[in-house]
Formats: sequence, C-alpha cells, structure tokens
Amino acid sequence: MTALYWTANNSSVLIGRSIRHIFRNPDQAMTAIFLPVAIMLMFRYVFGGAIDVGGTAYIDYVLAGIIAISVTFNSTSTTVGVADDLERGVVERFRTMPMSSTAVLTGHVVGALARNVVSLAIMIGVGLLIGFSPAAGVGGWLAALGILLVFTLAVSWVAAILGLLAGSVESAAGLGMVLVFVPYLSSAFVPPSTMPGGLRAFVENQPVTPVVDSVRNLLLGAPVGDSAWLALVWWGGITLVAVPVAGALFRRRARR
Repeated sequence: MTALYWTANNSSVLIGRSIRHIFRNPDQAMTAIFLPVAIMLMFRYVFGGAIDVGGTAYIDYVLAGIIAISVTFNSTSTTVGVADDLERGVVERFRTMPMSSTAVLTGHVVGALARNVVSLAIMIGVGLLIGFSPAAGVGGWLAALGILLVFTLAVSWVAAILGLLAGSVESAAGLGMVLVFVPYLSSAFVPPSTMPGGLRAFVENQPVTPVVDSVRNLLLGAPVGDSAWLALVWWGGITLVAVPVAGALFRRRARR
C-alpha cells in the first residue's frame, strides 16, 4: 500500500467525520449558512438604496463580497474544530493509530469546503430571488467557481493554522474572527475609489479584493482585467505556504 493511498484513505475517513459533525450540530450549520443570507438581505434592503456604485444594481455589486465574507465566516468552524480536537485529546487518540499526520487537517478543510458549497448555493438562490441579475455564460460561472474554490481552500488551511496556534477553543474563536474581518476591508461593499488615500491603497492591494472583483465581473459578464490571475496567484501561493506550515504545526502540537 503506497503512502499516497494510505493518506487518501485516512483523509476520506476524517472527511466523513467532519461532514457528520455538520449534521450533528444543526445550530452551527444553520448559523454558518444563513447568517450570510441575513447580511445579504440587510445590505439589499437597508443600505442598498443609499449606496451608489456607479450604475450597477447594488445587489449585483455586493453579492460577490458577501460570498467572500461567507467563506471566511465558515472558516471559523475549522479554526475552532482543530483547536477542539487538540484540547479534547482527539489528536492524541489518533496518534495511537497507524494514521497519516495530515489526515486530521484535511478532514477539517474538506468539511469546510462542503459547508461553503451549500452556503454558496443558498446565497445565489436567494440573490436571484431578490434581484441578482447575472449575465455570465457557462464559462463565466465555471471560472468564478474555480476562483472561489481556490480561495476557499486557502482560507480553510489558514484557518487550520490559526486553530493550531490557539491555546484553547475560546481563543481559537477570537483568532478565527481575524479572517472574517479581512473582506470588510476590500471592495466587497463599495468601490475602493470612494475611500481615503491610505485605506484605498491597502484595499486595492490586499488579497481578497481581486477575488471579489473577479467573481463579480465574471458573474456580471464584465471585463475581468488582471483581477482573476491576481486572485489565483495570491491564494494559490497562500495555499502552497499554508499546507506545509499547517502540517509542521500539527506534528509539533501532536508531540506535546
């Protein structure tokens, strides 16, 4: 049996474990899925009439940003889940088994991906009901979903790192909120051109903005420019760094 097959087999078992936890904790799942929908409804009906984004319907502008916020919010469950496994000694029990050291983290990351897929489908469905008008063809949808997949995987691995760094489940919840805050300082809600100079420079050059811009423009059938490849470079690079860092931290924590 090859090492790759052994890792894949172990990971599949723990992916199933993570997905079962979603159904065993319906309150957490409902919050992760429907809170972003509540935010979308609030921005559509409370703030949408007062925000001018240059001739684009506000729901068409803001949906991509709320999707990014949803991804980062759902990632907090990965941060808390990893910290909880460490705190309750689950990792210690896994160490007594002939199991791949990366399988636990992979299970949490893919479980987060599953939550985000469900959340995304619900958000787009609700968005269509309240006026979202995409103009993308099949290629545009596939490109947007591909960028979101890369973004989600990267954020989930970063969330796993935060869970490994946390000293407790409580501190993990606080660390996870750092990720949630980042999309708010992006082009999620308003164009960066409306912001003060220093803040505008930060927003235009941070990694979430090209994700939001590329997904928005792809779904609306607008020119994408450099935002798509910038998003892939940013978050593909973050994944390449985050995966080995998470593995090293996990092995160090597991030896304690």
